[in-house]
Amino acid sequence: MSTDKTPEPKRSANFLSRLKRRLTGSKDLRESLEGVIESHAEVTGGESMAADARSMLGNVLTFQDLRVDDLMVPRADIVAVEEGETLRVLLDRFTEANHSRLPVFRETLDDVRGMIHVKDFLRWMNSKGRTSKSKSVAGLSLSASELSGTVKNLGSIARDVLYVPPSMPASDLLFKMKSTHVHLAIVVDEYGGTDGLVSFEDIVESIVGEISDEHDEDEDDVLIKKQNDTTYIADGRLAIATLDEMFGVELLAEDQKDEADTLGGLIFEMAGRVPVRGEMIVHPSGLEFEVAEADQRRVKKIRIHVKKKPEPEAEGEVEGSG
Repeated sequence: MSTDKTPEPKRSANFLSRLKRRLTGSKDLRESLEGVIESHAEVTGGESMAADARSMLGNVLTFQDLRVDDLMVPRADIVAVEEGETLRVLLDRFTEANHSRLPVFRETLDDVRGMIHVKDFLRWMNSKGRTSKSKSVAGLSLSASELSGTVKNLGSIARDVLYVPPSMPASDLLFKMKSTHVHLAIVVDEYGGTDGLVSFEDIVESIVGEISDEHDEDEDDVLIKKQNDTTYIADGRLAIATLDEMFGVELLAEDQKDEADTLGGLIFEMAGRVPVRGEMIVHPSGLEFEVAEADQRRVKKIRIHVKKKPEPEAEGEVEGSG
């Protein structure tokens, strides 16, 4: 009996390619799929499931139009480590950032040399620190001298990164990451400088929505804090939509929605430049934005002043002592 087996075709890449071709400009397909989802919701009563399905469907259909610069973490927000830093600093950086991959650069972020994966670093620490004074007792001990070595000395566990232009279609980067098994890309501008960073998770989240784990804090709690009844302190990355909902305002008119997505971007658009620390920007809605922290590239922290509404007079209140 013959044991020869016909090799299975490489389906994953072919399927994604076919899906990309079928979805291109397919308005009728989108409407048909949405109709199926809505019909299913009517039969099953699964309104929340239908909303989630519609959201993911919309993300899939618009994914073809996304470019790398639509998904990238901007340069100012990149968490990385310089190759001359000590391993102690690298360990602290992993702990503080809660990232599994950290880019390694030489002198400036414009010269990214690769990346370190936290799993590889933990394996290195385990191999260096494992001790066994007897067959029955095993321990783990890293000396100060081991941790005083530099990140550059970890060259044996350093991994490659991809270098991509900001105009590259996000779908092309997805295919490239899948084929090369490299899940971190450095976005470089026309002059070769680092413009941003895109991870495989960033691409997946653009389709399925934000992925949070047990280490992630609630984003709104992190990006905006209430100081008192009329003052809030916010991160420049806070979404404009979050502020609209919190304060019942519309910070951007419908025809201006494409101008900015974040509070820092809104303030930049209103001022026409990056304002300096202490500068006050007043929005027509009545909200006042005081720049609490900024550098030459962006607004980092903003103090939001909300005008307190006057208390309404009690009905039937009689003046005088009567």
